[in-house]
Amino acid sequence: MKQASLRREDILRELSDATHIWDILIIGGGATGLGAAVESASRGYRTLLIERDDFAKGTSSRSTKLVHGGVRYLEQLNITLVLDALRERGHMLRNAPHLVHKLSFVVPAYSYTSLPYYALGLKLYERLSGSLSFGKSELLSGKEIQELLPTLCRDGLKGGILYRDGQFDDARYAITLMRTLQDLGGTAINYLGAVRLLKRQDKTTGVVAKNHESGEEIELQAKVVVNATGVFADEVRRMEDESNAPVLTVSQGTHFVLPREFLPGKHALMVPRTADGRVLFAIPWHGRIVVGTTDEPVPATSVEPVSLSTERKFLATHIEHYMGKKLQTEDVLSMWSGLRPLVQQRRGIKTSRLPRDHTILISNSGLVTVTGGKWTTYRKMGEDTIALAAKVAGLAAAPSRTTDLKLHGWTDPTGTKAAESELVYGSDLPAVEALATEDAEWNALLHPRLPYRRREIVWAVRSEMARTVEDVLARRTRALFLDARAAMECAPVAAQLIARELDRDDTWAAKSVAEFEKTASGYIYQ
Repeated sequence: MKQASLRREDILRELSDATHIWDILIIGGGATGLGAAVESASRGYRTLLIERDDFAKGTSSRSTKLVHGGVRYLEQLNITLVLDALRERGHMLRNAPHLVHKLSFVVPAYSYTSLPYYALGLKLYERLSGSLSFGKSELLSGKEIQELLPTLCRDGLKGGILYRDGQFDDARYAITLMRTLQDLGGTAINYLGAVRLLKRQDKTTGVVAKNHESGEEIELQAKVVVNATGVFADEVRRMEDESNAPVLTVSQGTHFVLPREFLPGKHALMVPRTADGRVLFAIPWHGRIVVGTTDEPVPATSVEPVSLSTERKFLATHIEHYMGKKLQTEDVLSMWSGLRPLVQQRRGIKTSRLPRDHTILISNSGLVTVTGGKWTTYRKMGEDTIALAAKVAGLAAAPSRTTDLKLHGWTDPTGTKAAESELVYGSDLPAVEALATEDAEWNALLHPRLPYRRREIVWAVRSEMARTVEDVLARRTRALFLDARAAMECAPVAAQLIARELDRDDTWAAKSVAEFEKTASGYIYQ
């Protein structure tokens, strides 16, 4: 199968051919859409994915960075979701070990009654994972917990449990799925958004898409269209029929990023039940600590959601309670919020209690909508979606290949000396490093508080379809998520590197920096 081009002009030239009919056209470049696209292309279908912003711009870059079965879903007795997620967790580790790794979590118990309850639940969690288990859970004494998590609140600590789950870099995983799609001969393009659906004899036959860089519109024909737009799924459904009732309830989760001294060591903290019944995580990630998440219903969707004062207060209060340090403004290196697409069940249910299972809808016109779900089950969502979409399109049946499909850049990281920020490139790392032979200055760090080098910006533009300062500092590297102020300080350097690669002028660079600074200001805790 011929590998598709990564050059935007080549892709647009291909898309301008009005006679071309795609087998499957997917709207949405997050985890769900990319997973479905990889599934489709791996089955041999002619596959196109379009994204109106950047890949993983929304929820898929704003997760808690966990590859997990979902311990709390056991308490909700959603065994099917836990089983699916635990299986998929194992597949993700096997198929992308350069992006996914095991992580040990400590669950503290502050009462003797909670200790056996947690132990029983986590032992069941371990057993459900079967042959794909990440390791056995262990009972810990209060003293052992203090050794593993020296800053943890000791007042009333009775003991706890250690269990194993998984961790990943969500946006980097999404970019890897995009590259895998290209490897399989599929086509993906960002900054090309669906503005309306094409119909013939009451059947959906494609989309009209707008190029957000040029303003031009393109008609794209397809045998079936898949709506995989996450929290924006109802918007696309209304393109088909304005009377379509919403199927989603949207909730928001916010995270803080703190210096490592708030939770030193290599273990993560999981508090299964805070004062208001929520789950709280504190997780080592790229030399920082990610703390979250919240679960607040929000009335409307947003491309760039902003944290609520109630969320910031919740996180600050619990950080002080469990880590013994009052939060100062400068302690929060970055802060971000993401939206969750939750399928409505009945009114009056707290969003934290709504299931994370995915739902697939097929309209009378043949529009296939997939929504709900969680990052860990992205592959299963794609498999289920493409199986149904292929039937709608009348395509020849083909088996799924993705359970054991190694993703782009697959490499065994065992024994490697590469930094965590470099491991995400997998087998592409030597090519990234080799860019410095073209220009020695590209070997310099972008910023002294960040692990990234200028060569990674060049690589992102040449090989990962990055177009803006935000693309390279938020999702190709994770600079914005690790230290928002440092990201803003190095934005002009990033803009000049991008401008050189894309043949843009100084005016474009200044505008791109200004746009990034406006976005990045929302990541600064005040």
